[in-house]
Amino acid sequence: MSGAGPRILIRGGGDLATGVAYRLHHAGFAVVVAETEKPLAVRRLVALAEAIYAGSVEIEGLRGVRVSDEGGVQAALEAGEIPVIADPEARSLSSGDWIALVDGRMRKRPPELPLSAAPLVIGLGPGFTAGKDCHAVVETNRGHHMGRVYWDGSAEADTGVPESVHGHDVDRVLRAPAEGVLVSSVSLGEQVHRGEIIATVDGHQVAAAFDGVLRGLIHDGLAVHKGMKIGDLDPRGETSYCTQISDKSLAVGGGVLEAMLSSSEIRRQLAA
Repeated sequence: MSGAGPRILIRGGGDLATGVAYRLHHAGFAVVVAETEKPLAVRRLVALAEAIYAGSVEIEGLRGVRVSDEGGVQAALEAGEIPVIADPEARSLSSGDWIALVDGRMRKRPPELPLSAAPLVIGLGPGFTAGKDCHAVVETNRGHHMGRVYWDGSAEADTGVPESVHGHDVDRVLRAPAEGVLVSSVSLGEQVHRGEIIATVDGHQVAAAFDGVLRGLIHDGLAVHKGMKIGDLDPRGETSYCTQISDKSLAVGGGVLEAMLSSSEIRRQLAA
């Protein structure tokens, strides 16, 4: 893929946003990811946000690299890589030739940028209203509508309950037991047993609720608040799932790609 031509900016580099980047990159688009200085991505092994910490990351053949300026962005795109820049305010929008903005931060509330931020603004999941604060919304809830594109209205409301896997749903999510700094004692991808201590927060322990694989955990040393999602367990026991982009992320990415290719404005710009 060449770095020349119009670009797409994705706000957020978590697992869902990475599925979007994967689809768009392989469809030939020039993708740039904007993150914070200290991303809170849980599924770090399949999140381009990890490049902020590690400098670079490889995810199913997709390479993300941290960059600091426009020169780095261009160099990464020319090399067929995904540039990841610490730019929480999306200031990059003012200096690039963007044909689309994808808000994949999953904040579940309306964005702070106006509808005019880019020729096509796409929001992922709840918090967005098509025609008001974005042009299109892609459904992120699992079920019959996952990955569908809405050009009017909003996505389904957040249920607060993750998908049930082998009889586990709410207990799959690891949450901070207190306010403080996270210190992990288990590495991502490791098999854990019920009752095993996975991490501590200000001396309070976070234990596994069942036997499984630690699929996600935010970075050591990050400040967290009580009740905040800090990780997740997978009861299926398949370690390879930790390093593979999920079916949900790919479905959502497919919805974004559909929105891109069905937009008359984007087709016009691509044909120019």
